[in-house]
Amino acid sequence: MTEPIPANHVKREGASAPGSPPRLTRRLSELSAPRQALVRLCQSVNFGQIRGLEVRDSDPVFSPPPEVLFEVKLDSDVVSRPEIDLEDFVLPAEFCRLMDRLDSLKTATIEQVEVRGGVARRVIFKALMTEPPR
Repeated sequence: MTEPIPANHVKREGASAPGSPPRLTRRLSELSAPRQALVRLCQSVNFGQIRGLEVRDSDPVFSPPPEVLFEVKLDSDVVSRPEIDLEDFVLPAEFCRLMDRLDSLKTATIEQVEVRGGVARRVIFKALMTEPPR
């Protein structure tokens, strides 16, 4: 179930909390286990989509599991993310922005995560409007 969001609600992109400065650098080890699992899932997908991922208490929930679509190019070799075998690393800016967005959402459904080169590049969130747009 998604958390209702007023039509006039505006989220600040890149902020960890209202009024706080953006988190420019985050490491994988700083994330909760479910968030680390999301980063690792994106790395393993490499190119494709993750659909129907629930978010509760600002963390992704993998039960029920999301649908994962893998995009395979048949005319070139597969190249994995260089960090895939590392235990810890600095997250790309896109993941930092996604974590900030999760912090502000609390409860939602991520309809789709577009993964390119092992990184979440675009995200579609599902939310309920609680009042008509102005």
